[in-house]
Amino acid sequence: MFLKFSFSDFIEVFKNLNFDFKEIVTAFMVLFAVIDIIGNIPIIIDLRKKVGHIQSEKAALIAGIIMIVFLFVGKSILNLIGIDVNSFAVAGAFILFFIALEMILGITLYKEEDTNPITASVFPLAFPLIAGPGSLTTLLSLRAEFATENIIVAILANMIFLYVVLKTSSKIEKLIGPNGISIVRKVFGVILLAIAVKLFAVNFKLLLA
Repeated sequence: MFLKFSFSDFIEVFKNLNFDFKEIVTAFMVLFAVIDIIGNIPIIIDLRKKVGHIQSEKAALIAGIIMIVFLFVGKSILNLIGIDVNSFAVAGAFILFFIALEMILGITLYKEEDTNPITASVFPLAFPLIAGPGSLTTLLSLRAEFATENIIVAILANMIFLYVVLKTSSKIEKLIGPNGISIVRKVFGVILLAIAVKLFAVNFKLLLA
């Protein structure tokens, strides 16, 4: 009886979730572009050469946990310091804009300090390369427009894709080559730029209302 009740309870909760395929796909594409795991394959390969081994499952799991936790507590932190989600979304739009410029123009506007981590799977791979300022800001920007459950699905889908890429990074680089990686980065850069403009327009309008 207990198991039956628990299962029914779970089904009831599941029914109340507002899954939207369009939102999931859009959120997935935004996060995919910001994380830019394909474009970061050369960095991953260099890191693998330096430390010898990268735990793909550990990197994907920790990055996913960081992003999901921030999705829930990020808004509370903002409320604590008196900043609304729309203002944060506008700030996030600016960050996405500059990330898109880096991807399209092949320039570096922000450079991380060189580090020699003991556990490369956690730092700097899971954080801040994957779950970094850009992706965390993007999460709150997305939450201003999309249902939380759709964003979580998008995060999980990205982490699964991330795991596969980390496992096969060397093969992918050989398959598509440096030019292929460059083209992928530029294409997703243009998509990200368009999304940044939309995020800014929607949330700036709400701030003025």
